[in-house]
Amino acid sequence: MSMLAIKHGAINLGQGFPNFDGPEFIKEAAIQAIRDGKNQYARGYGLPDLNSAIAARFKKDTGLVVNPEKEVTVTSGCSEAIAATILGLINPGDEVILFAPFYDSYQATLSMAGAKIKSLTLRPPDFSVPLEELKSAISKNTRAILLNTPHNPTGKMFTKSELETIAALCIENDVLVFADEVYDKLAFEAEHISIASLPGMYERTVTMNSLGKTFSLTGWKIGWAIAPVHLTWGVRQAHSYLTFSTSTPMQWAASTALSTADAYYEELKIDYMAKKKILVDGLKAAGFVVYPSSGTYFVIVDHTPFGFENDVAFCEYMIKEVGVVAIPTSVFYLNPEEGKNLVRFTFCKDEETLRAAVERMKERLKKK
Repeated sequence: MSMLAIKHGAINLGQGFPNFDGPEFIKEAAIQAIRDGKNQYARGYGLPDLNSAIAARFKKDTGLVVNPEKEVTVTSGCSEAIAATILGLINPGDEVILFAPFYDSYQATLSMAGAKIKSLTLRPPDFSVPLEELKSAISKNTRAILLNTPHNPTGKMFTKSELETIAALCIENDVLVFADEVYDKLAFEAEHISIASLPGMYERTVTMNSLGKTFSLTGWKIGWAIAPVHLTWGVRQAHSYLTFSTSTPMQWAASTALSTADAYYEELKIDYMAKKKILVDGLKAAGFVVYPSSGTYFVIVDHTPFGFENDVAFCEYMIKEVGVVAIPTSVFYLNPEEGKNLVRFTFCKDEETLRAAVERMKERLKKK
């Protein structure tokens, strides 16, 4: 976003897409693939090179060895991986447990599948998992738990202890896990743990991820689902009728991206931690109650010091009077009342934009 756009319009700290571009070497790989004529349909479940690169990264991250041909499915972004997983593995009437607040496509796709949704609420300040509620919520009809770590919108990372308890409950009750891990490389204060890597969990887990968040290429829509053969079968059945296959040149470039050295991820983390500090310090200075975020590029705050009745009213005021866009979090709950005091900001913007937004909030927001 140019400074002219900032001057005359609201600064968008709402939607989670970067306002800066991905690395040149990946873009050049896509251009080269197009020039090389790699422009027709890819194999339905992914180009062999990309499937192998995904399996190699998963092994490096989790220690798990997966078959790239039989256990990796390339999808059109993680949103399609979520849809293919849910539509391919959930039958009408199956219970699926969500942790609120949750990414909005979860509820929409579960509704399409005819699932019965049970929602457990993660509450501030630390958004810890209500383990006793979870134990009570699991029934003989529970088919799956859908979890997202690092977690959008709260920035929470599920702890090893929480994941171990969830894993034990799933094994005991024969429940699947659908794990959305798109922010796995944006883990700032703890190491990311894939639940599939815990003992006895790989055979009951679908791990979903994408290229977009890690490489600032959200418009490319390259995602994937990793699962044992018996679960991959269902994912691929749905995938073949959702998108059939994903953009061919972008898959070639994605295989280049995933083969990059670990130094890229370290630099990414350092860069995002600097951006996060600008936003968090600014939000505190402006008068918000800021809750800790240990992963993703989101921060949740309590807006109630400013005297608005709910999050939607506050966000409308922010756009009109302050010139900064935030997301009302009530849209991420089955019961919107639970999110009415909270709003979400993102720091996946360049530092100039973040500083401009912070200055606006410090100047124009007044406590009531």
